[in-house]
Order: sequence, then C-alpha cells, then structure tokens
Amino acid sequence: MQILIVGTGYVGLVTGACFAEMGHTVICLDIDRDKIEKLQQGIIPIFEPGLEELVKRNLTQKRLSFTTDYKYGVSNAKVCFIAVPTPSRDDGSCDTSYVESAARSIAKEMNEYKIIVNKSTVPVGTADFVTKTVRDEQKKRGSSVPFDVVSNPEFLKEGAAVQDCLKPDRIIIGSDSPKAADVLKEIYSAFTLSHDRIIHMDTLSAEMTKYAANAMLATRISFMNEIAEICKKVGANVNEVRKGIGSDSRIGYSFLYPGVGYGGSCFPKDIRALVSKSKQVGVDASILEAVDAVNNRQKKLLGKKMIHYFASRGGLKGKTVAIWGLSFKPDTDDMREAPSLSLIEQLLSQGALLRLFDPVAIPNAKKMIPDHANITWCADEMEAAAEADAVALLTEWKQFRLVDFKPIRDRMRGIAFFDGRNQYKPIDMKNRGFDYISIGAPDILQSQ
Repeated sequence: MQILIVGTGYVGLVTGACFAEMGHTVICLDIDRDKIEKLQQGIIPIFEPGLEELVKRNLTQKRLSFTTDYKYGVSNAKVCFIAVPTPSRDDGSCDTSYVESAARSIAKEMNEYKIIVNKSTVPVGTADFVTKTVRDEQKKRGSSVPFDVVSNPEFLKEGAAVQDCLKPDRIIIGSDSPKAADVLKEIYSAFTLSHDRIIHMDTLSAEMTKYAANAMLATRISFMNEIAEICKKVGANVNEVRKGIGSDSRIGYSFLYPGVGYGGSCFPKDIRALVSKSKQVGVDASILEAVDAVNNRQKKLLGKKMIHYFASRGGLKGKTVAIWGLSFKPDTDDMREAPSLSLIEQLLSQGALLRLFDPVAIPNAKKMIPDHANITWCADEMEAAAEADAVALLTEWKQFRLVDFKPIRDRMRGIAFFDGRNQYKPIDMKNRGFDYISIGAPDILQSQ
C-alpha cells in the first residue's frame, strides 16, 4: 500500500517506519526542512529504542522516504495519515490547528479518491471537523474529489513505541465507510497475523477510546500516589499494599507503582483536553480534574520531603543535591512535563546546588532548563554524587537498578537518598549507610 504520513514526531516516525517494515511504501512528510534533511540521512531527531535501525534499513530498501512536498506526498499515496502535534491551549483544550493545516494541505493536492486518517490524539468530533475542512478547501478549488476520513488513534508508549506498533494490543478503526475500513484492515493485516486485534467502530467512539484509555491509566497512577501518601501518614508501606491489591484479578499490577507523578506528551495533555471537552458539553468531570490535581501535587512531593529533611540540618541553601534521571520516564529523551522540572525549580528556589545526570535526555533537558549558576551537568551518576548532601532518583533507568553504592556513598558529603520511584529496598539502603526516604513508605534513617 502507498502511504503518506504527515508529521515526523514520535507517532508519525514510528508508525511510518513500522509500516515500511511490514512492506508498505511510505512517505513521511514534515514542513521542517532541516528535520527532513537529517531524516533522509538516517539521523533520528528523537531517542526511541530500535527506531534508528528501522529507519535506516527501510531507507536503504527504498520503502521509506522523506519529503516536505505535499504535492509529491499526496499524489503518491492512497492513504494519508495525519500524525501532527495537538498541544494544549492555555485553557487545557486541545489545539487542532496543526491537524486543520495538514487537512487543508492534503485537500489542495487531492486529484483522486483518498482516505485521510487521523492518527493524532484529537478531541471527539475531529473527524467531522476534518471532513468539513477538506470539503471547504475543495469548494475553493471548484473540486469534488471523493474521500473518506477515518479515526485510527495511536496507543504507543514512549520507550517501547516500536514494539507497541509492531505488536499492538489492539487497532482501533473508526469509520462509517466500509470501503475505507477495509483498506485500513488491509494496511494492518500484517500486524494481526497471529490473531485479529482490529476493533471497528464509529469515528466518535474511536476518538473517545483514546482519551478514555489514557484517562484510566492516569487515574490509576494518581490513585496510587494518593494511597501512597495515606500509607506514609499511617505508617503502612505502599509497596506491600500494591502487591496486595494487584493480586486481585479485577485490578492487576499495571500502573500501580507510586512515584513522583506522570509526565510526557500524552497523559497531562489528554486529561486536560478531556476535562475541557466535558465542560463544553456540560459534564462535571470531577474525577478527571482530581487526577490532574493529584498529579500536579505529586510532582512537588519529593521537594517537600527534602525541605522537611534538611530543615533540621541547616536548610537546603548551599546544600548539593544530585538528581539521577531527568526524562519523564526511562528509555526516552522526552522532557515534556517531566517531574524533574518541578523538583529542579523547587530546589533552586531554596538555594540548593544541583548536579544533574540523565543517560540520554541531557540535550533536551538543557533546552528546557534555563542556565543557572547553581546547576552542574554531569557525565554519570558517580560524578553527580560527588560531594552531594543528597541524591534524588527521579527516572528509573535500568542502569540505576544495580548501582554499586559503596563508592557513591564514599564520594558523598551527606547520607540522604530520596527515591522517587521506590527502586530500592529500605533496609538495604540503611545497611549501606543512607537515610532513605521513598514514596508511600516509612522513612528509614540512620538515627532510628
């Protein structure tokens, strides 16, 4: 199948590369000329495990190409996927201007039947909006080329996007056109050989499915973070509670891990967009509003614990804190709404000296964290811990799982370890000489 992907971010680039890997002929289009020139050379603008290899292989085999030219892209494709950003507006609503622009650009170049597929996460009703946009553009041209609009939301996890795309849990096709639905099923047939994962529904339900899925996962995270804080206050251990409730088959273990809050490009934006849409249609989305509020509060929790810990130790001013992990989750360099940003802002406001390290996200982090005399960028976790009064783990990268803590402890000035991801066993950390403060469990201090 000849496919056009408009947008070369996480969703567009991963989807295009995976379609090409399955034998389709794919053109990826972006208006950013510099990005396209680099992609044509196999230079990937994002960190995503397995993606660079996939792109280079399919470039070499001529199944994948890149362009800035809508005329070329549309004329050489039967199906046009829109995978452009849909950022939040100031009021939390979803900005669909990039989707509209892509739809208009496609419409201007259509000379025969096309299927336009919304792959971006968009508000309920966007398929109808795209249909109207294309028709309006056709009227300007005096054209009436037939087309169908399909909703095909993505369910890709950053850090595992390639595998999620190649081996999807489900494929949602929202379409009122049997013809268009059959074409989408053909495109995805190679992804569903072992068993049929395709679910066909109307466009409105497909659009809602994406938001509902992310809202459910975000709710589980905020719920566990709230339970963790209650556990902390009453002396219970949320790590044990998690095992107890996760063993219930009705609940399961996924997304029950407490931490410093969720971030990234999806959960925060999608929760706010769904709340905004709910208000527009007169629905009181109190649960969703609480999910967002709990998450915003959670991002400040570790900083508050540090302020409390150092209050009896001369305060944070002039203290050195090493931060391990900056990206919002491991296996990605994405810094969007990362909890580390909130912690860094808190600590700088207290006059702390920060030593920052992340295995891959430092280039992106430097774009989002203003230059500051109190910030030192480090090459590894050992360098970050040098002369530190405290270490804070923010992102659970694999290389932090089995750290040799003796040289870390020996290089530190203080003994505090703040575990924002509950990666370590409290008694082990105490035996290694640390004051260990985690999420939702009693503090383990050397003086106890």
